[in-house]
Amino acid sequence: MDIILLERVEKLGAIGDVVSVKDGYARNYLLPNKKALRANERNKKVFEANRAKIESDNADRRAAAQADSGNVDGKQIILIRASSNSGQLYGSVSVRDIVDGLKADGANVAKHMIVLERPIKTLGVFDVKVSLHPEVAVNIKVNVARSADEAELQTQGVDVMAAMFEQDVSGFTEAYDPNAEPGEIAIEEEAEEGEAQA
Repeated sequence: MDIILLERVEKLGAIGDVVSVKDGYARNYLLPNKKALRANERNKKVFEANRAKIESDNADRRAAAQADSGNVDGKQIILIRASSNSGQLYGSVSVRDIVDGLKADGANVAKHMIVLERPIKTLGVFDVKVSLHPEVAVNIKVNVARSADEAELQTQGVDVMAAMFEQDVSGFTEAYDPNAEPGEIAIEEEAEEGEAQA
């Protein structure tokens, strides 16, 4: 289906471009969200008659988004989640969690503005893109940790999971006797030797 774009759409084109897209994408997303018009003669005339107004409205929205971007750009939100010992979360971090974290920090964003490349399912610090306008995008950091202390360590660049496994290695060590028969316990032999000498 051929359409006329009413705003810049990533990987498609800019305002006024006539592009060909799959019918479902146009019917289910672009047309209902008023991002495009069907490319027929009547709509082309309507678009050209209103082009100046559409472009000025877009410029106003872009300017407002750039003003708001200072309030969002570079923010770091901390999300405390339960996880397994290997760092896998019980569940995942959703777009709603990120929006709630940003709103609690004073930023005004909506769910459709958050661009998650893939679900966040492990502990760590992740870069997330926030698209305030089709032409204005900023990055934030999402710090997913099990506690506020771990979040602070991750902020400083410490890999919490690697540090935890290093601590586990220096734990309990078992006495080892290379001459022992299978099933014998080395500590008992040492005690018997001590009694024999006495």
